[in-house]
Amino acid sequence: MIFEETKLKGAYIIRPERLEDERGFFARSFCLKEYADHGLFPFIVQCNLSFNKKKGTFRGMHFQAPPYEEDKIVSCNQGSILDIIVDLRRESPTFKQWISVELSAQNRAQVYIPKSFAHGFITLTPDSQVFYQMTEFYNPQSARGFRWDDPAFDLILPFPVEAIADKDKNFPPFEYPDILLPAIPDRTN
Repeated sequence: MIFEETKLKGAYIIRPERLEDERGFFARSFCLKEYADHGLFPFIVQCNLSFNKKKGTFRGMHFQAPPYEEDKIVSCNQGSILDIIVDLRRESPTFKQWISVELSAQNRAQVYIPKSFAHGFITLTPDSQVFYQMTEFYNPQSARGFRWDDPAFDLILPFPVEAIADKDKNFPPFEYPDILLPAIPDRTN
């Protein structure tokens, strides 16, 4: 596995190191020892898939507030996406900075996203499937997010968003630290 640290400290692009022959190739997609060699100790407790029918589908920008922050390892095993991560660590020199990386079934790259980062993606092809590995169980009361077009970040997408969940398009503007506070319970049910 080839680990490339990004400008956002602790975030990595991980590329497979292929052993190829006439049959195709073999590559390691996860190795706790190799992660530990880079100071990463992901204890995976949950894995999710998202299938996206349309090109231009946007999911994000999502994260979990304390104490349920999570590291994520994200890959695309069908189609292609532009994966986007944003550093939300207030003390970080790269606070509110972001990067994007193409993840696809062809390049088989992964992104390691540390705690206190937001994550989202836009599909570059129809019928894209994304695989997530997380170090924390999903906690709905801790789920947070902000809009992809929030002026606090100036995210750049390659084309307009064609499909997005109501929840994602109706996130409030980003305000730190309010966005990290626990959600107010819904008592209307």
